[in-house]
Amino acid sequence: MFFHMVLEKSMQVHPQHFGPRLKANLISTLMKQVEGTCSGRHGFVVAITGIQSIGKGMIRDGTGFVTFPVTYRCVVFRPFKGEVLEAVVTTMGFFAEVGPVQIFVSSHLIPDDMEFQPGDAPCYATSDRTLKILKDSEVRLRIIGTQVDATEIFCVGTIKDDFLGVVNDPAVA
Repeated sequence: MFFHMVLEKSMQVHPQHFGPRLKANLISTLMKQVEGTCSGRHGFVVAITGIQSIGKGMIRDGTGFVTFPVTYRCVVFRPFKGEVLEAVVTTMGFFAEVGPVQIFVSSHLIPDDMEFQPGDAPCYATSDRTLKILKDSEVRLRIIGTQVDATEIFCVGTIKDDFLGVVNDPAVA
């Protein structure tokens, strides 16, 4: 789920940023460019925890820009098949979110005793309506499949298993 990794990035710096605050500008630019992005290989970069090294800059011919190799430590989020997560329901069908990852739970992967109830507040509910899955409900689900794209991670989950399902119902709270 969460990993602490060491990654590298080549940063280009405009000549106007040269001076006593070069390192601070380089670090703030790195944070703006990297935090919140997704790499299919590593997952979503949650936060940069430190700078390991900033290499010697290389001047780009004809532009004045300098390219610095930066090695940094960061926390990344990457879901895996078989992992159990707690997510928030966003739309019925239903999609749930765990941080930046969207997980789809098909109606075939919802327990048989729950049926879709259309209306003003569409939900999945048991026949006695004691248990409901609404928008903003918190559910515990198991990831049964992932698809990693260059800039995004897609997941399919199930709540049709022991100890999975509604954790917190917003209608009750």
